[in-house]
Amino acid sequence: MGRWRPPPESSTALITREGHARLKAELDELWRVRRPDVVRALAAAAAEGDRSENAEYTYRKKQLGEIDRRVRYLSKRLEALKVVDAAPADREAVFFGAWVEIERVSDGEVQRYRIVGPDETDPKLGYISIDSPLARSMLKKRIDDEFDAQLPGGPERFVIVDVRYGAGD
Repeated sequence: MGRWRPPPESSTALITREGHARLKAELDELWRVRRPDVVRALAAAAAEGDRSENAEYTYRKKQLGEIDRRVRYLSKRLEALKVVDAAPADREAVFFGAWVEIERVSDGEVQRYRIVGPDETDPKLGYISIDSPLARSMLKKRIDDEFDAQLPGGPERFVIVDVRYGAGD
């Protein structure tokens, strides 16, 4: 059995201004701080002699590869991303960047999400990807609109309670 895997579906190339700044800061941190530290540690480990039995050398080589992969990915991804920092003309409908409050029809549970790009998804903050089934289902909906979403636990029905744009409104 080969190692080849089909390429993943391409994700939406949108990002918020804050998400773009975070990715640029991560790239800068990797390139200017972490990579030079790892290169210095790798050089010191290489100077110790037999590299085949040197665990520090092996570890630092692996770490450098991981950093280089992430730097390469971030460099290419940042070029491809389109920063969306303006609210849409229709602020009553759900679009990219919106904070959306939804209520599950079955039990009345209210949840709050922000629709963001796939590179800035963070469940702890309530940031969901625009590519997620839930976000796709609520796009272009308005307050009091009901919609169905196919979630991992099965289909669910929701109603839009509130839509806002801006930093955490």
